Amino acid sequence: MSSSSTTVATRTLRGPYGRKTLVRRLVENGIVNPRVLVVDDEPIVRDVLTRYLSRGGFQVDSAEDGEAALERFTAAPPDLVLLDLMLPGVDGVEVFTRIREDHDTPVIMLTARGEETDRVVGLEIGADDYITKPFSPREVVARVRAVLRRSPAGGRPDDGPLTFDGGEIDPAARTVTVEGRLIGLTPKEFDLLLFLAQHPGQVFGRVELLEELWDFAFDGDPATVTVHVRRLREKVERDPSRPRHLITVWGAGYRFDP
Repeated sequence: MSSSSTTVATRTLRGPYGRKTLVRRLVENGIVNPRVLVVDDEPIVRDVLTRYLSRGGFQVDSAEDGEAALERFTAAPPDLVLLDLMLPGVDGVEVFTRIREDHDTPVIMLTARGEETDRVVGLEIGADDYITKPFSPREVVARVRAVLRRSPAGGRPDDGPLTFDGGEIDPAARTVTVEGRLIGLTPKEFDLLLFLAQHPGQVFGRVELLEELWDFAFDGDPATVTVHVRRLREKVERDPSRPRHLITVWGAGYRFDP
């Protein structure tokens, strides 16, 4: 496959505060240590994805063909594989089949092909996701995070109800009750509250929250997080002007106190 067949966008979200991304913070704290194997015969694709994933806190290995991919997978099994469908020699489908003979490692298929039949092939053989070229590197990083969150090995927090003083958050039902009252939240308000509640006492900057919860689809002002926090306080706090649970840490971000 020639390098001219793929155009890689290099647009990225730049936070004014130089915050560390969520994944990098978790890696440094020893909570997760995600390793991604990037398999693509185009050097520019391997280079760009390696840079973006590394910047996001992932450990990255790469391979230029199917044989090299299988060797690297055996030598250092990754937590996720980004696998080009069209590889010289041993193609992506064969690499995927061999990986899945003994492992359930999540795999995201990459390909320059846009036909529906190729997407169906990738998904029907058991791939966890499918991305067509050209793509945004930020989208790929977001997809990697999403797949790892869904994976049993991804270290996802328990999906059982979370309780706090006077309230309960039910992730499965996506409901919030405060003092016995069902609270109406927008989907993004619920996601933000749940994420903070799943990490009690941990401070997250606005840019970190944007990257985690809005992923690649949002390029706006980080002040949107401030607006969502204010609305959440109005709905779940007894006194929104003196919040008990959704705490502002000046100059750093927000934390949730149960």
